[in-house]
Amino acid sequence: MTPASSLAERAPDPDAPVGPSIPLGSTGGRRGDSIFKGLALLSGLLVLVILAGIAIATTRQAWPAFSAEGLSFITSSDWNPSENKFGALAFIYGTLLSSAIALVIGVPISLGIALYTNEMAHRRVKAPVTYVIDLLAAIPSVVYGLWGVLVLAPNILPVYDKINGAVGDWPVLGWLFGGKTSGRSFMTAGLILAIMIIPIVTSLSREVIATVPMAQREAAYGMGATRWEMIRSSVLPWSRGGIVGAVMLGLGRAMGETIAVALVIGSQAEITSHLFSPGDSMAAVVANQWGESSGTFSAALIGLGVVLFAVTIIVNVLARRIVRRYDNRLKAA
Repeated sequence: MTPASSLAERAPDPDAPVGPSIPLGSTGGRRGDSIFKGLALLSGLLVLVILAGIAIATTRQAWPAFSAEGLSFITSSDWNPSENKFGALAFIYGTLLSSAIALVIGVPISLGIALYTNEMAHRRVKAPVTYVIDLLAAIPSVVYGLWGVLVLAPNILPVYDKINGAVGDWPVLGWLFGGKTSGRSFMTAGLILAIMIIPIVTSLSREVIATVPMAQREAAYGMGATRWEMIRSSVLPWSRGGIVGAVMLGLGRAMGETIAVALVIGSQAEITSHLFSPGDSMAAVVANQWGESSGTFSAALIGLGVVLFAVTIIVNVLARRIVRRYDNRLKAA
């Protein structure tokens, strides 16, 4: 064998893999996947176990009130602790109404800010806007409540009076903006809650919108779409599921908020369509009346927490079903 042929035989193959080769189906890889799968499953089950434990413990504590009132606990609005009458319907209504007002006001603003910072804002403007929005999430809820009761409620009452005087006698708008007016009302609570959920919904929506592939945007522009048409046809459909998730988290924050709502909603058990009237919510009632409660009264307040927990779960399940149905229709089309 010549030296040249010997060197040729010892030359490395350029197509040979570099470093040690590990088969994809090796035992170590399968063991790692199994461990990760088991940990993920345990984490998911742990969340369900915690939720079930909370539900069972609170329901057990609230059972004296549930057994004494029966179904009237959620169908009656007669809340009179001195007579051992506990009907939570007015508080359920106040919670849902103030949260709905917060969503109607806060979600469009949050989505607009998220689209602006992701799709339109200059880099020098995007950073300050993002910083300010994130800073709002760090403000304690009691600060929002004090600002609402000391500043917003007195100054917004003249606005309520003007709206009431202008449309209070109209057939439809009068149902919403007529009746008696108060600075501490459903509308004021909804405004405070809207301000409080804007950072959450905006931040999550912004992150979801940022995941839209650039190829989809460029394809829409290539078809001659304007910026709004690109957002409507490419960005929003892609990120719809994440945006709904952000809205659900905002709704959960609005329904469970306690101190801020307790300070500005008016603390009056009333079911009315007039948004400028005082009312109350389940969380606010628990905060305001827990210190003076005992026995069945305490059980009834715990029962309000159980009902709030159940209402939150029901709202989230319904929202997910609506989104899933819409997605199926969109795929079919």
